[in-house]
Amino acid sequence: MKKLLIGNHAVSYGAMLSRAEVIAAYPITPQTQVVEELAELCASGKLKAQFIKVESEHSAMSACIGAAQAGARAFTATSSQGLALMHEVLHWAANARLPIVMANINRAMAPGWNIWADHIDSLAQRDTGWMQFYAETNQEVLDTIIIAYKVCERVLLPAMINLDAFFLSHTAQSVEIPEQDMVDEFLPPYNPEIKLDPDDPRAFGGLLPPKYYMEMRCKLHSAHRNALKIIEEEEKNFFKIFKRKYGLVDEFYTKDAQIIIVTSSTITSTAREFVMRERKKGRKLGLLKVRVFRPFPFEKIRGALKNCEKLVVIDRNISYGNAGIFATEIKSALYGFRNVPVFGFVAGLGGRDVQLEDIEGMVDFARKKNFSKDEIWWGLKK
Repeated sequence: MKKLLIGNHAVSYGAMLSRAEVIAAYPITPQTQVVEELAELCASGKLKAQFIKVESEHSAMSACIGAAQAGARAFTATSSQGLALMHEVLHWAANARLPIVMANINRAMAPGWNIWADHIDSLAQRDTGWMQFYAETNQEVLDTIIIAYKVCERVLLPAMINLDAFFLSHTAQSVEIPEQDMVDEFLPPYNPEIKLDPDDPRAFGGLLPPKYYMEMRCKLHSAHRNALKIIEEEEKNFFKIFKRKYGLVDEFYTKDAQIIIVTSSTITSTAREFVMRERKKGRKLGLLKVRVFRPFPFEKIRGALKNCEKLVVIDRNISYGNAGIFATEIKSALYGFRNVPVFGFVAGLGGRDVQLEDIEGMVDFARKKNFSKDEIWWGLKK
């Protein structure tokens, strides 16, 4: 069934179709519609889940941790300052190896007070141990929620599905809503071997001395690296049933491209339009969309960028005092593999629109330079 859905409701339908059993919610703009819709679905009986109204985002994640530890499929959603408030317990969820799925509607951090798209909220959590997916369309949002649960429950890691505020969250797009029995075929019930159970008592989250702590962190890292393979496996399984696929990265005219633009999320759609326009002019331009940021797909990125002469990386974020975060990560992936100029541009912060002429200016700048002497260029109109 096809339906016009805003991105926030695509999140809600994804959680419902995944048969989330516990939903802990605290509203924050621009996420509020996600949990409002889920509350209505629970009230109507369409979703058989325990809906917990909590007093903060910290409590929302804490409730999800308790639910997941008891063996329930848990879900929540947040944004910006709310995600920042969760920071402490994000570590707990990942270190406890709990397969919680959370939607984060990417929104700028205050002050100044801003409710529009910016990726610094999620990227500030990149070292908490959560897998991170960045969606370009509302269809991808819904599908990724379902795929994430399957992956999370196989590798025992939590996942954050990120979508741009307003560009997706409040914009309606045509979305194919799969039948429940098809989703059930792909995603069976969650029944963990180890969980809180009075009939099988165990210790959880106890004191861990130096003798063992590093081993557990090593296993967490190994689970992330293994998750790359599992994501690809489950996306193939998803394609067999639903005929849609996404990948760790998405390559567009990269094979013969002299310059490749690297993007994530909704800026990708504008960049793809620009690449098609340039190709019609005979210019060898390509596009690489990074969909999975954690675990970082080193090999896929190296393979996609092995032939180009220059890179233009567009970041809707900034690591203050350093550079755009995606640009920095791309450079780390290429170090020791090949030496290619990486031109990092910061653009679109706080919801500023990134238009075709902006991307044209970035590419023209890179064309005129033989090397990247600066770490960052700001996509500001003069």
